[in-house]
Amino acid sequence: MSDYQQFDPYQKSDYKNLRLHPFKIYLTLLLAGVTMLFLGMTASYVYQRVVMSIEPIALPLTFALNTGFLLASSWTFLQAKKSYLADNTEAYKRFLFLTLLLTVCFIVGQGWAWVDMSSKNLIPSTGPAVGYVYAIAILHLIHVFAGLPFFIMFLHTAFKRMKEPVSVLIYFSDPEKKLKLRLLEVYWHYLDALWLVLVLFFTFNYLIQF
Repeated sequence: MSDYQQFDPYQKSDYKNLRLHPFKIYLTLLLAGVTMLFLGMTASYVYQRVVMSIEPIALPLTFALNTGFLLASSWTFLQAKKSYLADNTEAYKRFLFLTLLLTVCFIVGQGWAWVDMSSKNLIPSTGPAVGYVYAIAILHLIHVFAGLPFFIMFLHTAFKRMKEPVSVLIYFSDPEKKLKLRLLEVYWHYLDALWLVLVLFFTFNYLIQF
């Protein structure tokens, strides 16, 4: 089957006509659930700090570096989206790849941060505050891993199909691809913003003494 036969603009019209596509509803519900999960954990941490007077801990500097990786990945993803809308094939693929590379740097950095904490005897059994840091950081990392397969498939499709003018035109004209790219972008920016908020939360808790 040719690329022309595979792509039917009428078949994809529902992506243009529906203002609230089911995929958007699924993502909204997912992000709402994730938000409630982390709100519950941070609220529990604050409660234990106030009621049980648990001692907060200082986050390792590696966490700040990892935050930089995620913020940079948000920027590269934004550039990839702009390149997609501008039909700039090479820039689109390049920025998508850079986003993946920065995400891998974040994952490796998280592992290094935990090794650093362990070397300072900051392990979950040390105290509740340390346990919260590990639990929340691991939960966030799980959500990063959950999004990676979709991102890798998107990147693989881009490199596989963007080889000749016809396939590039079809790729950039596909409303399904535009919708999925938008949803992936929202998910990625959400995880980046969530991590930034969590780092600031633990930092302020360490600086503020109750």
